[in-house]
Formats: sequence, C-alpha cells, structure tokens
Amino acid sequence: MPTTALPAAPYEALADVYDLLTDGYAYDRWLGALERLARAHGLRGRKVLDVACGTGSSFLALLDAGYEVTACDLSPAMARRAAAKAGGRAAVHVADARRLPRFGAFDLVTCLNDAINHLVEPDDVLRALAGMRANLDRRGLLVFDVNTFAAYRSAGDVVSADDDRLVAWRGRLATISAPGALAEVVVEIFERLDGDVWQRRCHRQPHRHYPLAQVHELVADAGLRVVATRGQRTGAILDPDVDEDVHTKAIFLAARA
Repeated sequence: MPTTALPAAPYEALADVYDLLTDGYAYDRWLGALERLARAHGLRGRKVLDVACGTGSSFLALLDAGYEVTACDLSPAMARRAAAKAGGRAAVHVADARRLPRFGAFDLVTCLNDAINHLVEPDDVLRALAGMRANLDRRGLLVFDVNTFAAYRSAGDVVSADDDRLVAWRGRLATISAPGALAEVVVEIFERLDGDVWQRRCHRQPHRHYPLAQVHELVADAGLRVVATRGQRTGAILDPDVDEDVHTKAIFLAARA
C-alpha cells in the first residue's frame, strides 16, 4: 500500500509553543529510566538516533550524558528548534518516520512522546518500525512508547501559559470508548497580538490507540523482537508489567529478530 500523507503543518504550527505545553515533563528522569532499562538488556555503545525528536527535549539528556546523537523530525520548524537547543552537538535532520533514510548503524534508536500513536494506519507504524530496524547496529536496541487505552479513556485537559501565550491541550476531546479506536487531539493556542487583543489558533491531530497485542505483531512483522516491556506511571516510574487499565504508557524495548 502507498504511504498516506502525514501533513507537517499541525506540527509546524505547534513548534513555537511545544516547549511551553510540555514544560512540566520530567525528561531527564524519564530518559534516565529508559537508559537504565536499555543498559540492563545489553546496551553498550553510545550512538543514538532519536526519531520524531520534536524540539529536542527527547534527546537532550542523552546528549548531556555523553551520547553521540543524530535526530530527525517531520516538521522543519521542530527540527530547527531541536538543532538550536543542541548547539551544534547533534546532527538534526528533517525526515518522515515512515520513510526513514539510513542515517547509520546505531546502538540505540528512540521514538518517544507517543509518536507511534500519531501514525494512524498500522501499515505506517510497520514502515516506521522497519525503518528504525534498518538504522540499528547488529546488537542495537530500539525503545519506543505507546499510549495505552487508559490514556485515551481518561485524558484530561492541560493548560500552560506565559505572559503572552496560552496553550490548551483538550485531552477530553480525545477520549475513546473502545480499544484500537481513532482519537482526535485538539490544541488551542491563544497569543497576545497587542495589549488586550489576542489571536486564537486551533490545531487537530489524529491519534490511534494500538492494543498491546497489535504492537507486538507489528514489531514482529518489522523484523524485530520484543526484549522487554514496561508499564509507565506518572513520574517516569516503570513497572515490570503493563496493565492497559492502569498505566498510561507502555514502553517497548526491541532488538533485531
């Protein structure tokens, strides 16, 4: 099947407010937990590819820990911000996760922040996973997360603001009632133009919930094998078992089959 279009426009529009929206995320703690998980399952080298890197928060802690980082994102605006944060210490590219070039042979490939759920067709997830596999060193590891059913069943609204901007993530509108269903994430951006005059923008992003059994199948079809799974709770706490009714994220660690 041909690859369906994944427009960059919604992500372009969010680039200048994405860090404000995710300001409370404990990236250092999260990436530290993911690194420890990978190290416990055989990660030895220090070459990392971060797929769908956004504005760079998903790789900065690894960069600061001494990893050699290559990253990519579909959105040129996101990639520019990520490159600026890296300050020349990382190679940041514009690339679609479903059409990944082979950037090299990496010890660790990451794809975080529910990027998989943004790919609403299973064939697109399969292409993305196959592209990540092609970038793995023979003994490399892939770590990615997916939102669980609990994340879409009970999502709440989140509002972040500074003096001139307010961003509302309308999580309640993304609620689904059945596993595997499509959801729509709505993000409203209010920006001060002059004095008390504000401009409102609204952006919509489709998401799909992928049941864990389906994720396992897609991983296998991409020529990978699941090495470990973890259920994630608030605060970057990783539990040894995943419960879709309890955990909001599932962490997958995979290697070449």
